[in-house]
Amino acid sequence: MSQDTLAALKIDRNSLPPPRKPWVSARIWIFGLAILVLLGAGFVLQRNRPQEVSTTLAARAWPAQGLTQVNASGYVVAATKASVASKATGRLEWLGVSEGSSVKAGQIIARIENSDIRAQLAQAAANVEAARARVQQAQAEVVDADFNLKRQQDLKAQGFVAQASVDSAQNRARQARAAQAAQEAAVRAAQAAVTELKVSYDNTLIRAPFSGVVLTKQADVGDVVTPLNAAANSKGAVVTMADLDTLEIEADVSETSLAKAHLKQAVEIQFDALPDLRLVGHVARIVPTVDRSKASVKFKIQFDEHDERALPDMSVKIAFLERALKPDERSPRIGINPQAVRDGQVFVLADGITHQRPVKLGAKLGDLIEVISGVAVGDVLVLKPDAHLKDGAKAVEKKQ
Repeated sequence: MSQDTLAALKIDRNSLPPPRKPWVSARIWIFGLAILVLLGAGFVLQRNRPQEVSTTLAARAWPAQGLTQVNASGYVVAATKASVASKATGRLEWLGVSEGSSVKAGQIIARIENSDIRAQLAQAAANVEAARARVQQAQAEVVDADFNLKRQQDLKAQGFVAQASVDSAQNRARQARAAQAAQEAAVRAAQAAVTELKVSYDNTLIRAPFSGVVLTKQADVGDVVTPLNAAANSKGAVVTMADLDTLEIEADVSETSLAKAHLKQAVEIQFDALPDLRLVGHVARIVPTVDRSKASVKFKIQFDEHDERALPDMSVKIAFLERALKPDERSPRIGINPQAVRDGQVFVLADGITHQRPVKLGAKLGDLIEVISGVAVGDVLVLKPDAHLKDGAKAVEKKQ
């Protein structure tokens, strides 16, 4: 064998890789194992991570929502309302009512100073009595004059007196009757003066024009009260009152919705301040003009039932209904978003866990659907539950 062949078969130990150290191999195995552990832990954590879901609430819903054609807003007003003022000028001496006081028609609610008028009235009454006394005196004169005339006529018939005596007696009788008529006229004049002063006195007494309730008090004892608030620093009205039995609602309906609202139409009235109070009514009048600034028409709505909690100037919402409500449609129901239902089931989210429940559904209530059984008011429901959501799954509400 030649030298070249032997040289080719010779192993060059410098070209071989260095031998692997044992601690390097162990480190590789540990690193790989750690990666596998982290991947497994991530898979487990991802599997146990709560699912983000959109939610909705089970809320109270009213059957009228499914019958509503038009919605409008308005205010409670009193058809009979007045600012009660004095017809006379003077200082307010007495005020017998306050806010919330109930009064009857004709009841005296305030009085301005009237001592001078009362004194004049007493004097006028005395003048009437004096005039009546003079009438009685004149009547006595008439009786005496008539008696004297008859005596003179008898004496003339017997020829004891001349005709002149008879004529004088007749003139005296006429004068006595004229004096009596003058005194009777004086009595009527004195009585007219009494009537005038009584009117002036009555003008100092401020009376309720109708039965109702005092809403506001606008003057206090000691204030100067004048008709039409004519004097500086004076008060025109003493109180403002209203008849709460004439409460009605003024609601503005958009021009574009007029085709869905009409006279005698049934409505449901909801009070902003009293969400649990819902009353029924009907359209009583439509004001035949359009408010250009709001592009709306004013509707007058009467209550078909009354509640003492309804007060003037309360804001309300009006639902114009396609028909009157039945008695069993006056109570609230439980309503939910139809998108919370999947195959007759809903998922209630409580404490981060979903609870699958079967529900029995009823009629549509506007945008909601009635739930007869299965959920309660206030339950948080999963909205649009997907097919992967299971009973007992962890879930959290999705942030909006």
